[in-house]
Amino acid sequence: MTSQALLQPLAERLIPLRKTVLRAPLQVLIGVAFIALLAQIRFDIGPVPITGQTLGVLLIGMTYGLSLGTLTLLAYLLVGGLGLGVFAGGAAGWATMTGATAGYLFGFVLAAGVLGYLAQRGWDRKFSTTALAMLIGNIIIYLPGLLWLNKLAPDWPTTLQWGLLPFIPGDVLKLLIAATLLPVVWKLLHMRRN
Repeated sequence: MTSQALLQPLAERLIPLRKTVLRAPLQVLIGVAFIALLAQIRFDIGPVPITGQTLGVLLIGMTYGLSLGTLTLLAYLLVGGLGLGVFAGGAAGWATMTGATAGYLFGFVLAAGVLGYLAQRGWDRKFSTTALAMLIGNIIIYLPGLLWLNKLAPDWPTTLQWGLLPFIPGDVLKLLIAATLLPVVWKLLHMRRN
């Protein structure tokens, strides 16, 4: 899609609220709660836990679109930074925002924005493009995450062991879940409309 208008994000089709002043804040609140809930699915394996957070980020980015997806992740960081326990294991505050997972948290915002941009260009309609978008989103999360984590690790092999290698199987699973789910939802919405 080149100069055509952006496609409607999936969230606008799934949650057909009238365009009111409360629509965006309500969607942001739902998105923050969704990511916070998935963040509580946690397995401690080292300085960076395995969580369901990234699945939430990928889904929010793709379903909310560029603007609302980015805003939702910024709100997530804001409420977590202000002390509401929305991060993995109920963590919150400045220590989390500057700790081992800080780079990943900031990568969430970038990933949501890029995924929203791609979704509004139709990348969430087919398995292949959704999977590619999710892979791009994961890479965007890992880049700042690993760069930040490397400041705390003794060397790059340790950084990769703490913050990348154990996560690959779970990330592949999350990618497959999201890449399967989104096109199916679009197909169901299309069938219901006809």
